[in-house]
Amino acid sequence: MRRSWQFISTVLGIIFRHPVTGVTLIPILPDGKIVFVRRHDTGQWSLPGGMVDWGEDIPTTVRRELEEETGLTLVKMGRLIGVYSAADRDPRLHSISVAIEVYAEGVTAAQDALEIAEAKPFDLSSIPYGHLSHDHDRQLRDYLDGLTRIA
Repeated sequence: MRRSWQFISTVLGIIFRHPVTGVTLIPILPDGKIVFVRRHDTGQWSLPGGMVDWGEDIPTTVRRELEEETGLTLVKMGRLIGVYSAADRDPRLHSISVAIEVYAEGVTAAQDALEIAEAKPFDLSSIPYGHLSHDHDRQLRDYLDGLTRIA
């Protein structure tokens, strides 16, 4: 019994005392527009993305989150934008996000209606800078500046 409790305590410590890993996607459509999603919880625009599920690799998470949050199909993954790990980057919990450029096609339509109110393509001149969720302003600026950042 004592060994079981030690194991459970260790697992809970790992889960609740370590950051979780996720992805942030910068989905580029064939016309060059970038797709954003409006979050239900805050009403803010956000780059799509989410947590890596247990047993999943990053490419699988990218495909799944892109489809769930935007309705789009992954054509190919582009470049790594960066790894963002600041403890306050996500107001809900400490998470590490791997930001990736992705090329996508299809019709935007949020599949995950619990988290996402809508998915919408923006051209560069209409992106709502300064009002994006999490640290997505920084991630997007790094992308547009051609940077790869570990932060």
